[in-house]
Amino acid sequence: MIAGQLPLAADLLAACIAVGAGPREAAEEVGESIGGPVGDRLARTAAEIRLGGEPAEAWGRFAEIPGAGPLARCLYRAGSTGAPAAQPVARLAESMRAERAAAAVARAQRAGVLITAPVGLCFLPAFLAVGVAPVIIGLAGDLLATGRPGR
Repeated sequence: MIAGQLPLAADLLAACIAVGAGPREAAEEVGESIGGPVGDRLARTAAEIRLGGEPAEAWGRFAEIPGAGPLARCLYRAGSTGAPAAQPVARLAESMRAERAAAAVARAQRAGVLITAPVGLCFLPAFLAVGVAPVIIGLAGDLLATGRPGR
């Protein structure tokens, strides 16, 4: 759920920053809007900074969310230096989505490989019963009837 919320949160943060909000204000609005684990942490980070907390520590706690480190660093840098952040945050959102897509493809490929063993185990008895057993029974019947195969 967290991995799914991060790209959305980054997109919304980029939009808020693009229209003139600072990183703290954007985090507060986005956090209250999306809720969930990422939204709650964003809102908590913004509230901590608004109440006088050290921004580096507040963004550092936000960075503890798996995958949120680059986003937290970008927002901290923008808040402390005034550097534009809309484009970098939008690029981060895009890269997060690309990483998720690549991970989904890898999981699908791995599932395809893992499913071959159970399918093979299901078809093996049928192959033996329909393909191999009649041949063996036929050869055994010939051996018993004539004493030699082929007569």
